[in-house]
Amino acid sequence: MKHPSKTSRHSGSQAGIALLEVLVSVLLFSLGLLGLIGLQARAVSFSVDAEDRNRAALLANEVVALMWLNQSTTVPAAALDAWKLRVAAPQTGGLPNGVGKVDVAGTGKAADVTITWQAPSRSTGSQLTTHVELP
Repeated sequence: MKHPSKTSRHSGSQAGIALLEVLVSVLLFSLGLLGLIGLQARAVSFSVDAEDRNRAALLANEVVALMWLNQSTTVPAAALDAWKLRVAAPQTGGLPNGVGKVDVAGTGKAADVTITWQAPSRSTGSQLTTHVELP
């Protein structure tokens, strides 16, 4: 005895719905994944910028410490030249395209330490200026 099969009138029109749902979910997942990759790239960029700012502050602190040690804003030429070389050498803790400069004010008790640099991945440069006043 044969059992009559029950066929739905709608089974033919719903045959591709599951595949379409999977396709839409894969598309949404891919867009979310691309968004996460973009966020990660931005986070790495911000981390590198923060590291450069930190190194600039440490380098400026080096020359300020020399000023406090000498009790004068005038740093010996040999020490200043060595400091400028450290600022310009990214391989040894300096900054990419780094330039260090010390401007002494007229009284001789105040100075501005300026460090500029430009990371290879950035179109604009960055600058850190520290003002020092000795007693």
